[in-house]
Amino acid sequence: MSTSVSPDLRRIWRGARVPLALLLLVFVTGLVLLLSRGDQTTGALEPGSYQPEGSRALAKLLGSERVDVRAVHTLADASGALENATLLVTQPDLVPPGELAELRKRSAHVVLVAPGPEVLKGLLPGVHAVGDGEVRTLAPACTVGAAVAAGDATMGGIRYRSTDPGARSCYRDGAGGTLVQVGDGHGTVTVLGTPAPLTNDRIAEQGNAALVTRLLGQHPRLVWYLPSADDPALAGGKKSITELIPVGWRFGALQAGIAVVLLALWRARRLGPVVTEPLPVVVRAAEAAEGRARLYRRGRATGHAAETLREASRTRLRSVLGLPPDAGPAAVVESVSARSGRSGAEVGAVLYGPPPADDPALVRLADELDKLESEVERL
Repeated sequence: MSTSVSPDLRRIWRGARVPLALLLLVFVTGLVLLLSRGDQTTGALEPGSYQPEGSRALAKLLGSERVDVRAVHTLADASGALENATLLVTQPDLVPPGELAELRKRSAHVVLVAPGPEVLKGLLPGVHAVGDGEVRTLAPACTVGAAVAAGDATMGGIRYRSTDPGARSCYRDGAGGTLVQVGDGHGTVTVLGTPAPLTNDRIAEQGNAALVTRLLGQHPRLVWYLPSADDPALAGGKKSITELIPVGWRFGALQAGIAVVLLALWRARRLGPVVTEPLPVVVRAAEAAEGRARLYRRGRATGHAAETLREASRTRLRSVLGLPPDAGPAAVVESVSARSGRSGAEVGAVLYGPPPADDPALVRLADELDKLESEVERL
């Protein structure tokens, strides 16, 4: 009799249901977290972001002051929404200086966050960056109305120095100011050395809220321009494929990867393929039979042992009597009875009787079977 060692569907299901349940739980958790985010945006200085570096709190403050905040991500959208509006550029270094100059002509007030030398050279030639400083609480010490009204604020970052006689420098940190405001015939440009007072985690500090709401709320509309590197109008190029994947999906993929690794470590019971080895000794048939008998005795399987003995005797008797292998009990009993001279009832009790109750009865059954076979073979 051959025995299959290949796992069936039931064994496969029993082994896989726990890891599948864990994987499903991870997937559902990630999906719930993703859906629970709703239409929220993420990123630094995003007016819809609740993250510490986002600016949701500032946008809500401006909205309470009846300022229409419009977030745009392309140069075309920013240019088309500047009528009677303040323009905030969160990353001016991504916009060519010539394009910023055109935007400035169409807006009465422009606020630039931490612009670099190239932007200053093209837009404010009289203002120069003179180094970086620590972001900390500084006093205004100037005549800019928004700074005077706000008082101390969390400023610092890039320091600026101006040679323009019409420029006003505030929140000075050593060699230069970290807020510079320049006015001319086109309007006013305010340069901030750090985005700190605009963020959710710092807007409640000192006079930050008063400072930024006065700077950005001077007109009924605020165009909140967040330049995008994949804007065709800019020279920033295209985003990589990883940048195009939403943050929620990347988080879900990370969770799924961790679950797969844990599952692999859990199921890796072997470090290599199964190795077959030859048997160290050859077990003789008599020893194997004796060992099997001992197992039956230890398990008190007298009924099973008796049936094994009877089946072996019936097989040998069918062969001696010339009966087919599938001969039924009636044919076997009739043939053995006719050959041995015993009654049919006696032969049936020996070959097909009830199982013995204990070991002595099993021994007596074995003797009777041997005796019956001897009688049939002798005649």
